[in-house]
Amino acid sequence: MLSRLTRLPRPTALAVCAAPVLGLFAVAALAPLPFVVAVPGPTADVLGSDQGKPVITVTGAPVRDTKGQLRMTTIRATGPSSTMKLPELIGHWFKTDQAVMPRESVYPSGGSDQQIEEHNLEEMAQSQSAAAAAALGFLKKDPKDIKVQLNLADVGGPSAGLLFTLGIVDKLDGDGSGGELTGGRSIAGTGTITADGTVGAVGGVGLKTQAARRDGATVFLVPKAECSDAKSDLPEGLRLIPVTSLTDAVSSLRALNRNEDVPSC
Repeated sequence: MLSRLTRLPRPTALAVCAAPVLGLFAVAALAPLPFVVAVPGPTADVLGSDQGKPVITVTGAPVRDTKGQLRMTTIRATGPSSTMKLPELIGHWFKTDQAVMPRESVYPSGGSDQQIEEHNLEEMAQSQSAAAAAALGFLKKDPKDIKVQLNLADVGGPSAGLLFTLGIVDKLDGDGSGGELTGGRSIAGTGTITADGTVGAVGGVGLKTQAARRDGATVFLVPKAECSDAKSDLPEGLRLIPVTSLTDAVSSLRALNRNEDVPSC
């Protein structure tokens, strides 16, 4: 004899099915999630001073007095050990001056807060070394004769590499053959740098453009691969120039000073 399947009345079946789903939503709402909230951070003029000391100090070669500004940009994010729950994240998601980002995109090294800080400072030191090598190579100057010291407190990570490099080039190209890079403007930007002058992507460019415009910049150098991100919430009055190399950046800035055509995102 065949057994009979018992069918639950429809309202009861729906209630039975919905219960575990609602339970999952409740757990998700209460569980800490691997995201951080980032906001535009401070900017710093690499042609200027930080805490009373020049950001760029050159020995072994003459330097020129520079005009304008070259501003490196940063973001500030909630700490790597902080936790956020879904209702909190939703509150930040739709704010244009904030970004909800995966924790690993901001803190890719992982580890404790102290380990991450040490990693970021190490990356900054490597970035500064690469910036000096890229600038001296671009200018065809002997690193045995010229020493470059970079000083910028309370900033970690590699994303200031491009701006450090441009600052060194601007100070060292003292014979005037190439012309000043800023043309008296406030130029901002972001991007990693390698010793051969390759510019790399960094993340958080939408927030960095906001920081740049807030602090008076009118031009922003962005790694070409991140043009679309930079354009998404571009502040009014800020011009984007895409770059893939140090040569790109220098050529574009000099063309801008001559009122020539300059690449755009």
